[in-house]
Amino acid sequence: MWGEAPRGTDRLDDTDQRLIAALRRDGRAAVSDLAGQLGLSRATVRARIERLMNRGEISGFTVLTRSDVTTAPVRGLMMLAIDGRMTEKVVSRLLGLPPVQAVHTTNGHWDLIAEIGARSLPELDETILQIRRLDGVERTETNLQLSSRRPAARF
Repeated sequence: MWGEAPRGTDRLDDTDQRLIAALRRDGRAAVSDLAGQLGLSRATVRARIERLMNRGEISGFTVLTRSDVTTAPVRGLMMLAIDGRMTEKVVSRLLGLPPVQAVHTTNGHWDLIAEIGARSLPELDETILQIRRLDGVERTETNLQLSSRRPAARF
């Protein structure tokens, strides 16, 4: 039935959700710090993280560095409508463009979303033009990212 958890897995309880939120704020937090924030033992936090990873609820940890932001300070999200037979070819070509940082498939009006990071507006403009010229790209819409907010680290 729609909305049910996949077989063999339990829904996330409140503690799992609070743990994931704490890890989103600071993915490098020490287990002892997480335990203190959540009012749990270190063993419980460690076991829950391991269980969440084994179940695929946590699929990895990542770091966003200052250079990730400063080398490509002009960012945009480009939505693309694709000729369905060309999707894999378009995705492959998009991933070959250095300013394209990620490509996401989606449903609805748009087929793909490309995250673009450029050093300048002219570089972003040139990347947009390159993408629009790709065989299989039917329509696009690009939005500039003006600012990004992430959960603040709590210490």
